Amino acid sequence: MKKILDKYPQSEDQLIEILLEYQMEKDDHYISKEDIVDIASYLHIPESKICSVLSFYSFFSDKPRGKHIIQVCKDVPCYVSSTVDILKVIEKELGIRINETTENKQFTLEQTSCLGCCDKSPAMRVNDRIYTHLTADKVKAILSEYRVLKS
Repeated sequence: MKKILDKYPQSEDQLIEILLEYQMEKDDHYISKEDIVDIASYLHIPESKICSVLSFYSFFSDKPRGKHIIQVCKDVPCYVSSTVDILKVIEKELGIRINETTENKQFTLEQTSCLGCCDKSPAMRVNDRIYTHLTADKVKAILSEYRVLKS
């Protein structure tokens, strides 16, 4: 934490950048209550300000997550353009539901707002990579690739 905080000025307008970098550096990809206290102290802002930012943006989490974070777009273009319910395919393949993490801590499944790929829907993001024009077979192949990744 200190290494990341030292890179930023002690200014509230740095909050989102600090949260993004720190969350990505952690193996469990979340901001804990202790992290909130440390960041609030560093930036001289109320902890409630950080909590409101964490709850507003879907890419932040205050709960531990898996190594690979799968976010399925829930907006209308992705929902209506698919002949297959992508979310149900993922749930069946991984044995988890929305906002759950696999027992081995490899995957967390979430829904998110628009990924900006409406013309290529349905879409999902795994970590920082977006996948488009999804089908059941394509989703299964993508998940298989991430299952074998070691890092």
